[in-house]
Amino acid sequence: MLAADRHAAILAKLGVRRTVRVGELAEALGVSEMTIRRDIDVLDSAGALRKVHGGAASRTALSAIEPGFGVNADQRIEAKESIAATAAALIQPGMTVALTGGTTTYRLVEHISGPLTILTNSLPAAEKLHRAATPGVTVLLTGGERSPSEALVGPIAAATVRSFNVDLCFMGAHGVDAQAGITTPNLAEADTNLAFAEQCGRLIVLADSTKFGTVSLARITGIERVHCIVTDSEPDDPRYARTTSILTPPTGPSPKPQDTP
Repeated sequence: MLAADRHAAILAKLGVRRTVRVGELAEALGVSEMTIRRDIDVLDSAGALRKVHGGAASRTALSAIEPGFGVNADQRIEAKESIAATAAALIQPGMTVALTGGTTTYRLVEHISGPLTILTNSLPAAEKLHRAATPGVTVLLTGGERSPSEALVGPIAAATVRSFNVDLCFMGAHGVDAQAGITTPNLAEADTNLAFAEQCGRLIVLADSTKFGTVSLARITGIERVHCIVTDSEPDDPRYARTTSILTPPTGPSPKPQDTP
């Protein structure tokens, strides 16, 4: 059984009962207790359940939980920084680049240099870009309703995005699954991010390894639309490699952003 299927089964059981034990899950799914504990760790990190002694407990609105920007900002910092630095090497001078909301896309800002036009719905990213005042970098901010992840979402944001065409879109994700696709707990964010996906030449998803196999409430787009996933550890599931390229940080120093000519 694939990790994504186990995760779905665990969440389904917690949809019926508020708690479930490791031993019970291992027996039901035909895997070891160690495997179940790893699954619980992944789902707990994603905010989909609550890890407790001997098992897991449900949270309110399991698949619709959206941790705030501040909650996620301090998690897996090294992985996010490495992903951002690697992703920055894909940017060429003169491009128009979109940045969606998220703590990993936010870290990409530190690696941006001009000339460049940035379209974003991320309030923290827009603020950081404004403070940096990097020569040659133009920032376009969408309107919309503010989400817990400090992103502007909803019909106004989506309409703004659909009025532009961009070369690259760097998209954060709550969940990345070979079957379910790119998902988010926020329905309005799903529609806004779909607009980003539709208006870009190449869709680049930035996701640390804990996001793989995680399925959230709303689907943004299928994995087949993603041109490249930048992550800290390549997933074992061969279905990802059949549909999109996987880019992991090289060994040695982090790649430098493209210099201004």
